Amino acid sequence: MIFSNLDLPTLLQNAIQSAGFTEATPIQASVIPAMLANKDVLACAQTGSGKTAAFCLPLLNAYLQRQAGANKGSRVVQALVLVPTRELATQIGDQLRRFSLGFPHPPKLAVLFGGISINPQMLHLRGGVDIVIATPGRLLDLIDKNALKLDQLSTLVLDEADRMLALGFADELNKVLAFLPTQRQSAFFSATYSSFVAQMAEGMLHEPERFNIETDDGTKPDIQQRAIQVEASQRTQLLKHLYQTQKWSRAMVFVGTKYTADLLATKLRRAHISADAFHGDQTQGKREQVISDFKASRLKILIATDVAARGLDISQLPVVVNYDLPRSADDYVHRIGRTGRAGESGLAINFICADAANEAHFRLIEKRHDLRLEREHIAGFEPAVESIANAERATVSDPNGGIKGKRPSKKDKLRALAAQQTAGQDSDKSK
Repeated sequence: MIFSNLDLPTLLQNAIQSAGFTEATPIQASVIPAMLANKDVLACAQTGSGKTAAFCLPLLNAYLQRQAGANKGSRVVQALVLVPTRELATQIGDQLRRFSLGFPHPPKLAVLFGGISINPQMLHLRGGVDIVIATPGRLLDLIDKNALKLDQLSTLVLDEADRMLALGFADELNKVLAFLPTQRQSAFFSATYSSFVAQMAEGMLHEPERFNIETDDGTKPDIQQRAIQVEASQRTQLLKHLYQTQKWSRAMVFVGTKYTADLLATKLRRAHISADAFHGDQTQGKREQVISDFKASRLKILIATDVAARGLDISQLPVVVNYDLPRSADDYVHRIGRTGRAGESGLAINFICADAANEAHFRLIEKRHDLRLEREHIAGFEPAVESIANAERATVSDPNGGIKGKRPSKKDKLRALAAQQTAGQDSDKSK
């Protein structure tokens, strides 16, 4: 479907054209009409499929309608977009600004996240704002300080909803929901949904339109996936070897801990490879500098924890390496989705430590995504014969376990119960 066939005002059509967009992606063609009709939405589509524009355009359409109505000029929070990371908040803010460049009176946006001083954000909120993009923790801090009110909110958007609902954000999310009007539009977006998360989302949405955009040969990202068996102690040397011999222009390397990210970056710099770490313990200024250097190719290898698997949009990133395997099958999708974006081709390499536990872990990931990758050996980095034999004996005994973070914990179940109770209270209030 081409954008001109969507029921969007001329100002937005001009902005879309100026941005170089002509044809809506499947998620955009499905979601935009539903949101324009004020329907709740539960949408699942692959990374890089255009989910951000799918909700940004309807939010801006609603803003323009308000500007044309009796409340023209008044500033109250009309829309709230909740996200798990600072980088994703910044990216969405940039997208909204891009689409509203030609507006005679652009919306006042507030991009709110922690890691920086709260005072400038409080000053920015004076006089009101139209659209807020925020991480839950900082949003609650600002609400506690009476810096903003959400009682006139029209639309709530959860981006990366699987993470927002299933992990540690659930408690904060329930607190945020308590400040919102029960009569509102809600739209949840993600690249992955477990049945557990879908159940939680259903309790928060009212008769949602459901969109699950399946990948096919025409829409599936062009990502070559490889699995290389290697001894754990040889992974750093193998990474350096591949970077140098394959002449990668840039690579994003995922590790399991902040400590590993810092240590690996130090080792690569000692080998005269331009590398740096990216994780949640860094200051916001440091994180912004690292991403800026990586985007400009001043930095060749970015070593990141899973904070970078959500929301970072690095154009023309050729390679992603899973130095450590992800905690869950869902995280695998988000990690490799950093490459092969916007029609580009990409390469995703998995280091499979030659032991039974690591092999079983990756086999579960393969099973969840209907994969079976040949185990490769790189000359000079072959695992010991005994290690390979142990890996070959690996078995996947529990199809629901084995990947930490996939099966709901007791805390997750309690959060789900709390969310259902909150949804029930909202329903009672709306009757």
